[in-house]
Amino acid sequence: MLKIYTDGSCLGNPGPGGWAFVATDGKNTAERSGGETDTTNNKMELTAVIKALSAAKKHAEVEIHTDSQYVKNGMQAWIKNWKKNGWKTADKKPVKNQELWQELDELAQKIKIHWHWVRGHAGHEMNERVDTLARTAAEMIK
Repeated sequence: MLKIYTDGSCLGNPGPGGWAFVATDGKNTAERSGGETDTTNNKMELTAVIKALSAAKKHAEVEIHTDSQYVKNGMQAWIKNWKKNGWKTADKKPVKNQELWQELDELAQKIKIHWHWVRGHAGHEMNERVDTLARTAAEMIK
């Protein structure tokens, strides 16, 4: 199974930001990162998963390892009601980052995803790697 590790970073919030993913099947590993000049941490977290799933589209099933409760909970708990409520939150406000959630949701319809939360900055090797890649991408944009 393809294991994907993702992270987003923002220097200021909003500010310059970076996203990164590392994908490995146990034999081969690919790393990708990028950034935006004026963004938020949550946008970069979402973008990291979107970019990873876009790159992994030939796979029918993947594991996503993220330190973002926002992304994990959004996909596993909140998105169903957002869609049912016309992309409004429980308190009737528009969902932030709706366009990114919709893009992620579309990708998630095509790939079976196993979500795993990883505590950030806790010494997990692959999480530390994607954190470094995302931070470096943000610093290069700055």
